[in-house]
Amino acid sequence: MAQSPEEIKANEAALDKFKMDLFSLKGKVTIVTGGNTGLGQGYSVALAEAGADVFIPTYGKAEWEETRQMIEKRGRKVAFMDVDLTAQGIADKVVTEAVKTFGHVDILINNAGMIKRNPILESKDEDWDRVININLNAVYHMSMAVSKVFAEQKSGKIINIGSMLSFQGGKFIPSYTASKHGVAGLTKAFASEMGAYNVQVNAIAPGYIKTANTAPIRADKARNKEILDRIPAGHWAEPSELMGVAVFLASPASNYVNGHILAVDGGYLVR
Repeated sequence: MAQSPEEIKANEAALDKFKMDLFSLKGKVTIVTGGNTGLGQGYSVALAEAGADVFIPTYGKAEWEETRQMIEKRGRKVAFMDVDLTAQGIADKVVTEAVKTFGHVDILINNAGMIKRNPILESKDEDWDRVININLNAVYHMSMAVSKVFAEQKSGKIINIGSMLSFQGGKFIPSYTASKHGVAGLTKAFASEMGAYNVQVNAIAPGYIKTANTAPIRADKARNKEILDRIPAGHWAEPSELMGVAVFLASPASNYVNGHILAVDGGYLVR
């Protein structure tokens, strides 16, 4: 069915409004937990490249200066906060400090996480607690804290970081698997309610990426082959291959995407 003149006019008006600003984050402020190393650093720099200033709460000061230089090189501002995201009440303090530093906050990327590898019969309670606290509980508390701000301003983006283990059981990582299934559930729960406040809540589920966390798997020839044989793309992803999707989910281009777990996996899940 052909479009009506009114529909054509509306589409043209929308295109005129967005043009190349569809993926622009100019004037936006993002919080990226653990955004000074690994994929988190990549997300921070990618959003800075798109125009955002970046607030990074992280445990320890590793890579601060490297990340600062990468962001400031792109003409954006960055601030750091040395915190343990599992500490009681810290999420509200992080959001308050971000607003104090930059005047407002528009985007949260819940990136901070950890993994403990052990056969399930050898898993330790303390490992379970630590992984769940940082990978799931901190995501909940940070999302709650920033949602209060987003609800008041009637806009915002929350981007959680899931995993292939948001869909599967995996091997030797029960705590990580449980946490990433939980992240998928939290994403959908927050999206269901926060959509009414013009807040979009989505998750990125990275596939097999070349990072420090995956180095032991890549070094295991049998496991590495098992993984590669299942990836239609035929290779592990470079961290840079995760950056575009972060910008997309943070930008106006994704304003009607809500509650989605977006796999960036080279086709791994289709096999």
